[in-house]
Formats: sequence, C-alpha cells, structure tokens
Amino acid sequence: MASSSICTFLPLTPTSSFTQPPNLTLPPTPSSHLLKRSHRFASSVTKDRELLALNHNQSEQKPSRFHHDDDPDRLLSRAINTALVLGFGTFAVSKLLTIDHDYWHGWTLYEILRYAPEHNWVAYEQALKANPVLAKMAISGVVYSIGDWIAQCYEGKPLFEFDRTRLFRSGLAGFTLHGSLSHYYYQFCEVLFPFQDWWVVPAKVAFDQTVWAAIWNSIYFVVLGLLRFESINNIYGELKSTFWPMLTAGWKLWPFAHLITYGVIPLEQRLLWVDCVELIWVTILSTYSNEKSEARISEVASSETKSSTSSHESNKD
Repeated sequence: MASSSICTFLPLTPTSSFTQPPNLTLPPTPSSHLLKRSHRFASSVTKDRELLALNHNQSEQKPSRFHHDDDPDRLLSRAINTALVLGFGTFAVSKLLTIDHDYWHGWTLYEILRYAPEHNWVAYEQALKANPVLAKMAISGVVYSIGDWIAQCYEGKPLFEFDRTRLFRSGLAGFTLHGSLSHYYYQFCEVLFPFQDWWVVPAKVAFDQTVWAAIWNSIYFVVLGLLRFESINNIYGELKSTFWPMLTAGWKLWPFAHLITYGVIPLEQRLLWVDCVELIWVTILSTYSNEKSEARISEVASSETKSSTSSHESNKD
C-alpha cells in the first residue's frame, strides 16, 4: 500500500527530455570585416618583408659594383691606354703643326695653319721618293691600329679600355705585310693591265676584288691567328667559315672605292687613299676575326665546364 502511493506521487519525466542534446554554446563566427582586415595585415607584412629583402640585396650589390669600378688592374689598364692615346695624338698633331718650325720666325698663327697642310704633303712625297716601302708600311701600321681600336669601340668596349694586345697584333699585320705587299701589288697590277682603254679600270677592280682580296683577307686572318698562338687546325677552320662572308662583305665597299683608286689616283698615292678607306674595312676584318676567336674560346670553355660537371656527377654516383 505504501509503495503504491509513492509511485502515485512521483512525477513522470517525458522520454524526450532524455534524448534531446544539451544546448552547447558555440564561439561566435568572425565577421567578413575581420577576415578582410587580417588578410590586409598579412599581405602588408609580406610586402614589407619583400621590400626589406630587396633593399638588403641592393645594399650588398652596391659595394661589389663600387669595387668593380675601382679595380686596381682595370684602373691601371685604363690609365696606360689613356696615356698611349694622348701621347700618340699629341706627337702626331705636334709633328703635323711643326713641319715649318725652321721658318716660323715672324709667322703669324694664320700663316702656320695655312701652310702646314701643303708642306706636310710635300714632306710625305719626299718620304715616298726616299723610301717608298717604309713610308707605306708606317701608314698601314697606323691605319690598322686605329681600325682595330674603332672595331673594339664598335663592339661595345669603352673608349680607353681597349685590348692593347689585340690592337698591337692588327697594327703589326698592317705594318709588316699590308704596306709592303700593297706597294708591290699596285705595281704588278699596272704591269698586268698595261692598256689605256675604257675597260682597264673595271678589269682592275674585278681582279682586285677576286684574286687580291681573297689573298689579303686570308693573309690577315692567318697572321692574326698565329699571333694569338692558335693551332693551324683552328685557324684553317675559322678561315674556311669566314672566307666567303668576308669576301662578299668587301663587295659592298671596295668596288666603288676602287673606281677612284684605279681611275683617278696616281700609282704612288694609291695606298694612301686605300688606307683611308681601310679604316672602315679593318673594322670589319678585325670584328670578323676576333668574333670567331672569342666564340671558339667560349665553346671550349663551356665544353670543359660540361665535361668537369659530368665527371663530378659520375664520381658522386
């Protein structure tokens, strides 16, 4: 009786109250505004780090560039080249202007400048009569040196940072070979064509631009290769690859110049006129020769680097 009464007064709990999950309080989801702000902050930090890294790299590069410009060997080479150019230029100008120094007494500056060109020409003709081969050798040596200097400047080198050894090689080839060989060639050409007809000048130009041009271009190329202490096989290979381009390049310049050479200029004065045009032609010749040599040297260096890398990798394996 007592137990039944207790059961009667106990409240019944619904079954659903036991199966319903409790109410859990979740953290609030951040708003889109906060996400944008955090993204901007992260991107600004990244940009600041990149900017600091760039400034650090630039600060590291500046001392190396400054050190490169102040390289003692480079400054010494530039000083030597500057002294050579200024010294030679001063000597040449002083010799040209002081041709009449024995007769300057009472002369005005206008009279000196007026008579200097004429008297220099007279002195040149006297040198041709006294020793024609040596005079022409000296002119060709100077012209070939200046032509190689122009070629180096054309290739991108600064004015006073030229390669002295390369310039000396070109000047030596012009002095020892071009002046002397050209002297005898122009005399031989007169013997070969001893006529006065209208076709003589075109015939001389055609002979010059086939036989003589091929001979001289080959001589110049071979001599420069020998002066660079290259092997005969390398010289022959480079000459074979550049022979036709050099010959056809001359046809764009020399036929027009040689119409004046063989049609207007006297025999003894021809080399002087030709050497004036040679300033352009030596630039082309020197560029052809040294481009092939530098390309071959770079190919050899790259092949040696590849072989050393492959051998190192094989040793690792």
